[in-house]
Amino acid sequence: MPETKAKGEMHGCIVCGKLYQLLIAYNSNGKYIGSKVMSAGGKEVKGAKRPLVACDRHTDEEIERAVNRVYGEQKDEDE
Repeated sequence: MPETKAKGEMHGCIVCGKLYQLLIAYNSNGKYIGSKVMSAGGKEVKGAKRPLVACDRHTDEEIERAVNRVYGEQKDEDE
């Protein structure tokens, strides 16, 4: 059975930088599996393939623009 590791990390909102506590899961090879925001007022950025967090108050459009600004245009694995 593959071993999964979880660890707590602080990450800033991708839009404004406000800090949130995340619980992040990695597989035995160290590849990111998923995360859970443990601090109030934050949400996981879905589909980013990395542990990203954003404030609840930011729109999906603001979050997408911030991710593209920081990491470049995100492509699906199917493409």
